[in-house]
Amino acid sequence: MDTRLDTPLHVLQIAIGLTATLAGLDKFFDILADWGAYMSPAIASLLPVSVGAFMGIAGIIEMVVGVTILVIAPRVGAYVASAWLLLIAANLVMGGHFDVAVRDVVMSIAAFVVARAVEVRNTAGVGVRSGARSAAA
Repeated sequence: MDTRLDTPLHVLQIAIGLTATLAGLDKFFDILADWGAYMSPAIASLLPVSVGAFMGIAGIIEMVVGVTILVIAPRVGAYVASAWLLLIAANLVMGGHFDVAVRDVVMSIAAFVVARAVEVRNTAGVGVRSGARSAAA
C-alpha cells in the first residue's frame, strides 16, 4: 500500500475507534444525547428488555468494538462497526431520524474503508508498495 495513506488511515481508525468507544460509554451517562429517544418505537416494542437496558447492552458492545478497532483487531472491529452502524441507521429511519441516519451510513462507509485499507496494508508485502507503480497500473 502506498505509504502516503498510512497517516490518513491511522487517523480514520482512531476517529472511528474513539467514536464507538465514547458513544458506548455515553450510553450509561446520556451526556452527548438521550440515546433512548432515538430508538424506533417499532423496534422498542420487539425488545425483550427495556430501552434503557438495551442501551446499556449496546453501550458495552460499542465500547468493545471501539477498543477492538483501536488496539486488538482493527480490521475485524471496523467490519463489525460498519455493519452495526447500518443497523443503527435502519432503526433511525424507522423512527424518522433521517438526518442522523445519513450520518451513521457515512460513518459505516468510513469504518468499511478502514477495514479494507487494513486488509490492503496487511497484504502489501506482496506486490506494489510505497507509492511505486506497476506496469499494469
